[in-house]
Amino acid sequence: MISRLYQWTLAKAAHRHAERWLAVISFMESSFFPIPPHPLLGLMCLARPEKALRFGFICTLASVLGGLLGYAIGHFFFAAFGESLLHALGLSKSFPAAQCYLREYGAEIILIKGATPIPFKLITITAGFIGLSLFTFIWASILSRAFQFMLVGFLFWKFGRPIKAFIEKYLGLLSALFLVLVVGGFIAASMLTSGPAKTDKCSQVTVSTPA
Repeated sequence: MISRLYQWTLAKAAHRHAERWLAVISFMESSFFPIPPHPLLGLMCLARPEKALRFGFICTLASVLGGLLGYAIGHFFFAAFGESLLHALGLSKSFPAAQCYLREYGAEIILIKGATPIPFKLITITAGFIGLSLFTFIWASILSRAFQFMLVGFLFWKFGRPIKAFIEKYLGLLSALFLVLVVGGFIAASMLTSGPAKTDKCSQVTVSTPA
């Protein structure tokens, strides 16, 4: 079943409109959509490894632009629907700590957490809410997103055939691992304010304050 679904999805990833879907999903994921673009990016790179760098660039550009939407939601529309959005995504409890970390470390947090499974939308919305420098937000987002997506593109472009053979052989295991990463990202975000080890003041913040 998984193999048939994989082959069907792989065929769609090679479709002439696949790049548009890749851009749309990458854009939405940075601001409000819960599913990351990595599966589609990987499948498209598998289908067309010679275009993997292009796909990685599309992901990076769309993700940064989507991050600007997330920034705008946090800055202009947080009271209207930004707060409800974070609640719907299960990120409300992580929001106060995210504010603290961004105020304390700024670009460093975007660079680190933007390249981890922690949902990037938490960073983009919070950055807008606290009024982080837009210039800082943009260049840090470009670097962190490029690290993720362009690295994937480069690896598929350079080692496309061996990677494809490996993924097809271990598809079930890799699918399970990816699901664990997605769920783990949201769990990691929730751990910003929980857990027995409290080593810095931001991990202990529980109440948000306006910027």
